[in-house]
Formats: sequence, C-alpha cells, structure tokens
Amino acid sequence: MAEEDYGTFVDWSQMGDLAKSSGPTKVDCKELKEFKQMARQGHWAKNHKLRAQVYQQLIKAIPCRTVTPDAEVYRDIMGDAATKKPASHAPLPEFVDGNPVPRYCLKAEAVASVHRIISCIAGQFPDISHCPSLPAITSLLLHFSKDEAQCFELVSRILACNEPGKRLVDQTFLAYESSCMTFGDLANKYCTTAHKLIISTAQDVLEVYADWQRWVLGDLPFSHIVRVLDVYLVEGYKVLYRVAIALLKFYRKHKMGGQGGQASQQQQDSGKIRSDIQAFIKGIGSAVTPDKLLEKSFSIRLINRKEITLLQLTNEKSLQQKGITVKQKRRNVQLALNPDTFSSEIVGAKEMHDIWSWIPERFALCQPQLLFTTSVHGCSLNRFYSHCEGYEPTLLLIRTTDGDVCGAFLSSDWEERKRGGNKLSFFGTGECFVFRLKPEMERYEWVVIRHPELASSIKAEVQDGTASSEGQNIDNNLPQPEKPAGDLSPFLAARHFNLNSKNTSMFMAGNFDSIIVGGGEGNALYIDSELNHGRTGRCTTFDNPPLCAESFQVSLLEVWGFQDAMAQ
Repeated sequence: MAEEDYGTFVDWSQMGDLAKSSGPTKVDCKELKEFKQMARQGHWAKNHKLRAQVYQQLIKAIPCRTVTPDAEVYRDIMGDAATKKPASHAPLPEFVDGNPVPRYCLKAEAVASVHRIISCIAGQFPDISHCPSLPAITSLLLHFSKDEAQCFELVSRILACNEPGKRLVDQTFLAYESSCMTFGDLANKYCTTAHKLIISTAQDVLEVYADWQRWVLGDLPFSHIVRVLDVYLVEGYKVLYRVAIALLKFYRKHKMGGQGGQASQQQQDSGKIRSDIQAFIKGIGSAVTPDKLLEKSFSIRLINRKEITLLQLTNEKSLQQKGITVKQKRRNVQLALNPDTFSSEIVGAKEMHDIWSWIPERFALCQPQLLFTTSVHGCSLNRFYSHCEGYEPTLLLIRTTDGDVCGAFLSSDWEERKRGGNKLSFFGTGECFVFRLKPEMERYEWVVIRHPELASSIKAEVQDGTASSEGQNIDNNLPQPEKPAGDLSPFLAARHFNLNSKNTSMFMAGNFDSIIVGGGEGNALYIDSELNHGRTGRCTTFDNPPLCAESFQVSLLEVWGFQDAMAQ
C-alpha cells in the first residue's frame, strides 16, 4: 500500500480522493515527449505510490553538480535523529525570507521534519542566499518520500541542477527579483485585461506581483499543486509562469463576476489586493479543478522558454546595473544630526529625520550639509548654481510666505543643465521625488515606480518639439539614455529610465532664468531667477497635486548636500 512505502508523513484523512490509489501502476516511458504528455494528462495523478516513483525517477535524472549531497550525507549529519520524530522545529534559515512551511496534507509533526531538512540543506548549500519557495517544495516532496533522508536528496538534486539553460528554483535575490519583473512583463503581454485590473486597483503593482511564486508554491490547494508539480518536474521553471498567469486570469474573472462585470476602479492598499488574491487562490478548488487550471495554463500561446530566458537575463542585467543584487532590508535610519553643522531655518531635526527615511539607502548614513540658503547667499539663481554645482544628490527645501513647506530630492548635479546650452532641458533619474511637509507630510515618487505600465501608455502631449512651462519653451529633444535594441517592457524600462513617453521622465531642469522640478502637463515646482516667485501644480512625472498654493512667494530657500559621515 502507498502508506507503507511513501506515506509515512502523510495525513491520509486530508488527502480526499488522492488517498484512493487507482489507475495505472507503472510508467513504461523513456522519451521526454511522452513524459510531457503523460504529465499534462495526469497519467499518474490517481496513484500516490506511482506518483512518488515517477518523482524519484524524474529527479534522479536531473544533471547535477559533481558533488551533490545525497541521503547518506543526511543520515551521517543527523545521526540517529534522522529516524526519530523531531521534538521541536529547527529555525528556518533567513534565505526563505520568512515564508512558513505549508502543511498541505502532512501530519502535524511532519512540519518539524521539513524544518530539519531545510536546516540541513542550508549547511550543505552555503551559496543559497534567497530561496523563498524552498519550504513549499520540501513540504511537497516529503509527501512522496520514504524518510527525511530521501526527501533531502530529492530537494538537493533540484537545487544542484546544472543543466545548461535549465533552472528549477531561484536561489539568489537577483534571480528571484528578476523573476518578479519577468512575471510582470508576461502578465502585461499575455494577460492584459487582468494586468489592467491590478493596475487600476493596486497602489503598487510590483508589490502585488512579488507574490507570484507564492501563489503557485504555497497558496494553491494540495490537489492542484501536485498536478502542477507533475508537469514542473518534467518541463521546468516555465510551468510556474504559465500557472501563475492562469491564476491571474481566473482571479480577474472572479472579480468581474462578483461585481456584475464591472471591476472596481478604486485604488486600494497593495496589501489588501495581495490578501484578496491569496484568499482566492487558496479557495480556488470550489470553482476551478486541477485539470482546468492546467488546461488554462497551457492554452496561453507563444510563451516559450526562450522568451522567458531572454527576459530573465535582461532583467537580471538591469538589476546588476543598478547594483541591486542582494536583498537589503531598509533599516530604521537614526540620523545623528550634529548640532554644530545642522542649522536649518526651514525644518527641525524631526522633520529632517522624516525626510532622511525617504532617500535612497546608500545616502541614508550621510550627514546633511548646507550648500545654499537665501538668508545668507541672497536671492540669486547664479549664486544658487555656483554653490550647488559639483554636488549630487541635493535636497531642495522651500518655505512660502504662507508658512507652507515643500521641496524635492534631486538625484543629479545641477551642472548637467549646461548640456542643453541656454535651452531648458530636463535631466535627472527616477530616484528624484517631490514632497510637502506642511500643512501635512506627503511624498510623491516617480509615477513609473508605482505604475510601470505608464511608461508605454502615456502619450506624449508635447507639440512641435517644445513644451510650455511658465511661459518658457522647453526643448522636447531631451537628453535620454541610449535605448537598447528591441522593445523594453514597462517593468524593465522603469529600471533603465528608458521611457516611450518623455512626459514621464521630466525630473529636473534649469537655465539662466528659472529652475523646474517635474514636467508634463505642468510642473511640480517652478522657481524664477530671483528665487522669489514660484508656482506648483500637477505634473505627469510625479503625478502630484500642488505642493502648496499654486502661486506662491518664497520666504526662504535652502539646498542641502549629502556629506559622507565616514569621510569627516
């Protein structure tokens, strides 16, 4: 009976129809093409023992590193404990990123076995730095293992796969993060209506799509995920993308059906959308059978391994160019202001602390350095430039005569304005943002960070090569980074700052008679040459409301630089 061979850890009362062994009892097949067909058709889906034997056969056929730990290694490390029931849970390593072990249909005490296996894997695979799907994969394979050691060997072989062009599990943050970007690209291309639903309802699309692997490996019911696992072990990583896209399609259908065919356009906190998708997938069994899920997954035409691999590699390259290769938890930066060097007439220490929590982390340990203030250097744009050139980034603070306080974080050196000659040409990067502190505190980031799809959907509204801003003609032929060949997806474009719409990348500009922050349909901030009069309004780049009264008088203007605390 299956229980005697491969059911040691299974709670059969939770297995439902899967507890009944029926159908074929063996698989007489060696050709990959036949295996693919059998896996998709569920040839071994009704026989637990046969499924376990097929899994063993498939995983043992995976080309692996020369030295790959096996069951004997596990037994040697764990000793007698490998045959005993664990008394407590071994802590999971940090690289699982806080993801718990899904129990599926395991006995309650078997969850501790998963913890032990993963703990042992962490010791044998020191190169793994980020692998959030490992708890789910280990839990699933334990259902089909005779003992912990056998499960350890199966998981180890999946992790040690070295077949060229084949990947099974993300094991670094770079690979995982690029997979989330790639999923966004695929959703935008192959699941457009569902993608638009997420865009219209979630405040942060990327945050929602960061869960895509967990939808499949973690949230799907056991009856569904084992059918996915059947195909995944034969066809590889691309299956996960297909199934996640199918789940997104079913979620969209569910939302449209529950709202009379009209999806809500009201934006919600991304966490609520993530929870809503998770709840839908966990309960998907009531509306979608495992076979129907696979049918939908493989009915998506044109998705192939070559396209996925190309997107993944390109996204990894873009992340590497930005220096994003490891997960960095944002620390609560406690800016230790030096009272001898910090003295602002616009903000206090608490407000500067708040601003510091917004800036890119690589600058967060720097000390604020006053570069320019109208109270000392006067109201002259030339003096503004002479004191600020050579510094990047900078922080612009403005207090109006009405007592409002607003400003901007500006990523680039003001000297870059000279590239445009006397024309007001935009420059800067997507790290720029604008904010207001009084009457209430709010930050407005580059619109593409929250809605990458706008990179290709916003149409340029600039006519005849110029754009009007406070009566000035701005050169529309703005200096842009060289765009790689081929069409970049919105997700990828967002990270390269290569956009189809120039209106969404107007960060900062300046010439002899004004400085501007934000452009497209208006400016977030416009300050005249005397640093006396200003205007603010909604702009496409930051999608911000006016930061204070639309027309204002400058009471005081300060510019702060970032001084390396270690260099002092």
